[in-house]
Amino acid sequence: MQLTLREHKARIDGSPLRRATLVFLVRPGEVLLAMKRRGFGQGKWNGVGGKVRPGETTKAAAAREVREEIDVILIALREMATLDFYFTRIPEGREWDQRVSVFVADRWQGDPTESEEVSPRWFPTLALPFDRMWPDDRYWLPEILAGRRILAEFLYEGPDRVIDYAIRALTPNHGP
Repeated sequence: MQLTLREHKARIDGSPLRRATLVFLVRPGEVLLAMKRRGFGQGKWNGVGGKVRPGETTKAAAAREVREEIDVILIALREMATLDFYFTRIPEGREWDQRVSVFVADRWQGDPTESEEVSPRWFPTLALPFDRMWPDDRYWLPEILAGRRILAEFLYEGPDRVIDYAIRALTPNHGP
């Protein structure tokens, strides 16, 4: 039997979600994605980010992760989305369930640099490699790149199949 998003959330009984961040550097017509080399999301293009440490704000975690992973210092950072992810049929159970704060940065210092963890690359905003990204990205990433703030929830069956989702806009379009 396939669960709905609502049914899965009821099953986990309000347990707190692991906190994480994603940052997308943007410049006119392009967005920086990073190929994850190890760990959660290995082999997928995504934003730069990672876990929020105890006592750390999501904004501070985002800045730290960007510095650690691509050696860039963020100057301007806007929170654009909160994404809740729930996974069924994962051997580690609820450890993959997480709340991700998504940021867009259009000003920074330094050039994105490859690290042991990621390999960064610029992509045209209108030609993102969705076939090599998390399946949910096609639903929400174009929204935030268009300047819309959102709240979203995704239910995965295993690591690669979205079986239910909900997206809610927070504000009208504010442009790229």
